[in-house]
Amino acid sequence: MTEGNSTEVTEFFLLGFGAQYKFQYFLFTVFLVIYVTSMVGNIGMILLIKTDFRLKTPMYFFLQHLAFVDICYTSAMTPRMLRNFIGGSKLISFKGCVMQLLIYATFATSDCYLLATMAVDRYVAICNPLHYPIVMSQRVCIPLVAGSYIMGFINASVHTGFTFSLVFCKGNTINHFFCDVPPILALSCSNIDINIMLLAVFVGFNLIFTELVIIFSYGNIITTILKMSSTTGRKKAFSTCASHLAAVTIFYGTLSYMYLQPHSNNSQENMKVASMFYGIVIPMLNPLIYSLRNKEVKEALKVIWKKILLGWTKL
Repeated sequence: MTEGNSTEVTEFFLLGFGAQYKFQYFLFTVFLVIYVTSMVGNIGMILLIKTDFRLKTPMYFFLQHLAFVDICYTSAMTPRMLRNFIGGSKLISFKGCVMQLLIYATFATSDCYLLATMAVDRYVAICNPLHYPIVMSQRVCIPLVAGSYIMGFINASVHTGFTFSLVFCKGNTINHFFCDVPPILALSCSNIDINIMLLAVFVGFNLIFTELVIIFSYGNIITTILKMSSTTGRKKAFSTCASHLAAVTIFYGTLSYMYLQPHSNNSQENMKVASMFYGIVIPMLNPLIYSLRNKEVKEALKVIWKKILLGWTKL
């Protein structure tokens, strides 16, 4: 950091967790296990969907993109956090911080839109099953996924561009374990009113819009299920969206805690914990939810295991 008429920041110091120095090796082990489990689960889900013909449906097309997005945004923060736990340099270059925020924000936002898209897919499958192959054709699914990535990139580009165009004169210590917008804004001596407004508008729009899509979809799904005369039909219809509903509940429950909790002396540490759960734990939970609660995925896994065991017996 060099002094002049203004302060030019060339690198940032990631403060991390308040208690990490006491439990650094324990935290390193826990988060390493979570990260490896997340990588194995999501990569395995992508490969399973690509290799099993029974999973060539719109729902699994969206699911493999959800797995890819989870891999990307958890990898934007977790490896560096693990390095910091075991005594690695907690410094991150200015460009490195820009890239970390851009990648994380892009794929975290895309995650919201993919979950909303999957809710629409379940709505069409349950409420309009006869037209499902036409409505959710490949010509529709591909633009929906592309739109999720585009919205993620637009959101991330705006926040990253406006955040790092500021002048930083309040030190270079980011009170977080990765480069996120609020703790970076706290270092600026520029007027950040427009940044706060953009944060509220873009985050608010992305969350409210995707939540409304999900609420509308599941409102109609529940109405349709309740109108079914057959108990077996109701159970089957609910089972087709149970995994997605569980993933949505965990994802948006964490986001609601992050953005709706009252301000307190511990709010920054609570925000770090919520960000950790949102950015590191949820990507591990998604493949577990979709594999343990999904009949087609469990059947596909059984076939893969049988092939592996058969191959071993022939050795």
